[in-house]
Amino acid sequence: MPSTRTIEVVATASDLFHAAAEEFVRAGRAAISAQGRFTVALSGGSTPKALYCLLATNYAAFDWTHTFLFFGDERHVPPNHPDSNYRMVNESLLTKIAIPPENVFRVPAENSDAAAAASDYEAQLRRFFDLQPGAFPRFDLILLGMGPDGHTASLFPDSQALDEQSRLVVANWVAKFNAHRITFTFPVLNRAAEVMFMASGADKANMLRQVLEGKNTPPLPSQTVEPSDGRLLWMLDKAAAAKLTR
Repeated sequence: MPSTRTIEVVATASDLFHAAAEEFVRAGRAAISAQGRFTVALSGGSTPKALYCLLATNYAAFDWTHTFLFFGDERHVPPNHPDSNYRMVNESLLTKIAIPPENVFRVPAENSDAAAAASDYEAQLRRFFDLQPGAFPRFDLILLGMGPDGHTASLFPDSQALDEQSRLVVANWVAKFNAHRITFTFPVLNRAAEVMFMASGADKANMLRQVLEGKNTPPLPSQTVEPSDGRLLWMLDKAAAAKLTR
């Protein structure tokens, strides 16, 4: 069953953050009602940071006790490093809500061996989701962004992780940063019940048109996210959507 793609366009960046927060809460309430827990993979970057600040401010009463937070990718830095996705999420959200510490699963990216850090995080996922060999977790919601080159999570064009089909988490060498990034693989992203991309600003408009309307060979990483049995939601503000033809 292919993914159902929905594109929602709102007027401003502020509207985008509010709409994304409402969707986060809607998905969470549905998951908790259905199965007693809400599993989310968070993304880094400035757009999700605004979402996390809004969740902390306006939705502190949300059922965080039954919410379990993971990270779709992470920089290969310690958790207190300025580039750390965990640090950003911790400062903007985790320290401001009543979520049990054991409900937050960060990537152990302080390990100097990026491949070992990725293996450790994959083992955490396998334990939490009680996965059989060869199985992939089904997140209720995965949050993603799109980079100026069409990358998503830390799946960059021409990088080795694009071809990974068996691992859940890998250390992906990104040549332009001369560094490893630790990232979920496409089989994990495409197993989710819902994937929500957020894009804001005119600087995203050209690449968004390529991703949403283009025929790229090979496909751009953001085009390769197509949940096999789930919802694919693109949430855009008007500036980001300005070059779309439909």
